[in-house]
Amino acid sequence: MTHVFVAPHPDDVALSCGGLIASLRELGQNVTILTVFSGTGAERPLSPYQREALGFGSKTMWPVTEAFNRSSIRADVPLDDDPAFAPPWAAESDRLDATQADADASAKRFWQRSSWYRRASIRNQSLAGQVVIDDVPTQGSVFTDEIVEAAAAGELMAKRRLEDERFAMFAEISVVFLDLPDAVFRGYEGDEQLLGELRDDDLAPIDRIRTEVARLEPQHVYFPLAVGNHVDHQLARRAGLALLAERPSWIMPGPEWSESVVFYEDFPYAWWRDFSVLEDLPAGALSGLPRSLALRTEYADISDQLERKISSIALYESQLDRLFGGRREMAAAVRGYGARMAGLAGRGGASERYWATQPA
Repeated sequence: MTHVFVAPHPDDVALSCGGLIASLRELGQNVTILTVFSGTGAERPLSPYQREALGFGSKTMWPVTEAFNRSSIRADVPLDDDPAFAPPWAAESDRLDATQADADASAKRFWQRSSWYRRASIRNQSLAGQVVIDDVPTQGSVFTDEIVEAAAAGELMAKRRLEDERFAMFAEISVVFLDLPDAVFRGYEGDEQLLGELRDDDLAPIDRIRTEVARLEPQHVYFPLAVGNHVDHQLARRAGLALLAERPSWIMPGPEWSESVVFYEDFPYAWWRDFSVLEDLPAGALSGLPRSLALRTEYADISDQLERKISSIALYESQLDRLFGGRREMAAAVRGYGARMAGLAGRGGASERYWATQPA
């Protein structure tokens, strides 16, 4: 079974759904985070190939330390350059050099907007001291030079993407970045605007989210309730409601969204605002919900995963002081909210609350 969690920003899903995700992975189920507003809008949107090449694409984290290492495989033919001993399909050095020149030229064209470029080695040899990928004992998310260098320079969005990738590695899940510009890069200023009304020209990226979610073919897809009313969370909620409002196609049937869409409570907003019932949301927040559907509560028991959730949130170092004042305060808030949700569920321990769709 596959689960897709739509995150307005890096850290939103770890904060709100980290316990459920840990439980799902323990059961061996597939989890992908779709992080929507992770860009600055300073550059034109990246193509799918560029997103993959730059480390912004889908990355599946496998629970194995090493899937393949060329050093453990013996060569099929003698390692020399004598055509008398090499098979007819083996390339000689001059042909390899020509191919390398073509590869370098392609790399230069790809990186032409930068002041430097990454050389494309076809010989599996270290260039300028760079690590050979077969020597890296991991598979999945690779912290690319571009992201690490930008994060070290203090570029906040790059740092937050890097933290999201670290969470994905920690949780052994996948993460997809849409790199749409954050609200602060779309003209919103100050908490009054960020937690206020959406501008008429600020439209939800429904098509982009639908395309990515449908490609992943999940059995369950989770959207934020936008408890804190952050404009980016509102847009993500609108996308979830739009999927529920779609009518099934009779020509080429697609997903039955009413059976798969679930809404999660945005932490720590739900904790700060003492969110209890749907009526606590701003008026009209769920106006897009079809009349034939209603939302019912479901509780995920995360008692066994609570400390793992706290550890995963701690990976988002850039947000701890801003949101909680430190790691200790964050842990106390997570435990307090988990206990509160468990109490509402009529049990002890810790829980997370979700809102699933059902016929009205």
